[in-house]
Amino acid sequence: MAGIKEHDYLKICAALASCLSISIAAAGKKIDLEAAKQGARDLSSRKEIAEAMLKEARELSVSDESSTTRQLDNLLEALAEEENFLVED
Repeated sequence: MAGIKEHDYLKICAALASCLSISIAAAGKKIDLEAAKQGARDLSSRKEIAEAMLKEARELSVSDESSTTRQLDNLLEALAEEENFLVED
């Protein structure tokens, strides 16, 4: 299927991609798969599905302790014994 060129739809796809830390194409594919499951074919119903997916992803990222941003923060945090560690070439 050719890409949808509607500006509002693309903004929702970009916001979903950012929230899930995936590419815009992958977010669009997730929306397409969900729309196919629900039998949605027109643009307005796809936008509704995308908005619902975005809302759900935002709620999960706020409430979920294992969100990707928190995981990255934990990985980047230096341990006390490693703070002054220096690697030589």
